[in-house]
Amino acid sequence: MKVVLLQDVKSHGKRGELVNVSDGYARNFLLPRGLAKVADAQALNELKNAEEAKAFHIAQDTKAAKEAAARLEGKSVRVKARAGQGGRLFGSVTPKEVAAAISEQFGVSVDKRKVTLALEIKAFGTFPCTVKLYNGVTAKMSVVVSEA
Repeated sequence: MKVVLLQDVKSHGKRGELVNVSDGYARNFLLPRGLAKVADAQALNELKNAEEAKAFHIAQDTKAAKEAAARLEGKSVRVKARAGQGGRLFGSVTPKEVAAAISEQFGVSVDKRKVTLALEIKAFGTFPCTVKLYNGVTAKMSVVVSEA
């Protein structure tokens, strides 16, 4: 019997998948517990519409990320930091500070976990940085650290 899963079912599939299970398993376990519904024309149409909507949203997100990457690619983000004698910083410049500077200077909201610094920034200068905006969409930037 073909059913559309309404929740993840271990060893059978994830939510929203069309799976083929035995009649008894479907009638006695999946359907009474609300884990699946019979794959009739209406259920298949809903499944198809949900997949199209998901694909549309992924396309929209990818397009927005590519536009943001085009705005950030090759640009320099300026970060101010305090330093002691010899130009060594107190602490280091973190991805959190870089993400805040990107959103302030370029208007692109970036999660601090998506900012990758090539090496620890503990001195003034220019350092390479990679920003992951979406799955497969990244932008290479440089971080310019100057005195506060």
